Amino acid sequence: MSLPIRCCLRAWIIAAALLLGGCSALRLAYNQGPALAYWWLDGYFDLDAAQATEAQQALGEWFAWHRTTQLPDYAALLAQARQQIVRDLSAAEVCAWSDALRRRLERGYEHGVPSLARLLVSLTPQQVNHVEQRYRRTDDEFRADHLQATPDERLAALTERTVSRAERVYGRLDAAQRRALERDLAASPFDARGWLAERQARQRKIVAGLRALQGRPGDIARAEAALRLFAVHAAQSPRPAYRRYQEQLLAYNCALVARLHNGTSAEQRRHAVARLQGWEDDLRALAAQQPMETVRSERP
Repeated sequence: MSLPIRCCLRAWIIAAALLLGGCSALRLAYNQGPALAYWWLDGYFDLDAAQATEAQQALGEWFAWHRTTQLPDYAALLAQARQQIVRDLSAAEVCAWSDALRRRLERGYEHGVPSLARLLVSLTPQQVNHVEQRYRRTDDEFRADHLQATPDERLAALTERTVSRAERVYGRLDAAQRRALERDLAASPFDARGWLAERQARQRKIVAGLRALQGRPGDIARAEAALRLFAVHAAQSPRPAYRRYQEQLLAYNCALVARLHNGTSAEQRRHAVARLQGWEDDLRALAAQQPMETVRSERP
């Protein structure tokens, strides 16, 4: 599934973490969030002992902030979505929810910028090389997921991913709904090769930026500025042609998600309401809990 389609669908359930099999999985995953985030960072940066200790502390603080200040807001958005999802929707409404999610993700990212900047200025040349190597592996994974040998195979894989995510909200789609969704995806302007080229351009920019920070351990302000610029460019490409493509694809996918929703049955919408209610309840319960999972530095 293309990134904009994921964002449109996930806007209806507020966060990507909510695309899990059930409520207990959501609570478990969130409580393990600091550990999972640590392993993600370590996988890219190959942290040394001092960096690991600082990263663990920063992640614990970020999740404590997120749990108490952000989860209640996400729960409130889910409550609003439950009221809307029982009726037909417009593409503009879907895009509005996508924008609401994006703003909240940006808020979370911004809160982590100072800690991440301190990590970046501490990286060694070997660790930057490790980031570059990691990017090559993720690009290979992208090709396997999105660039199958033939157009028919790519469409089949895209359809299956989209159906799977939709069914986590609405329950099982029938054959007619699947065919309609496949037709919409076949007509999509989504360009996996263009997306990969954009990813790789960003990766090169990031690696160059990390190398520019080498030997400047006190230049936190520069690292923070680079991180904020990266977020801006991730949301809106600095390359005009790709930026136009992003806008076109987002508009198409908002309309696609609206058509998918408007083609659901009353039973499927009741399923979606119940699913959102369960996630909302989980978020409120998580916000009231103390963290249950500690971060450990040992590799699995």
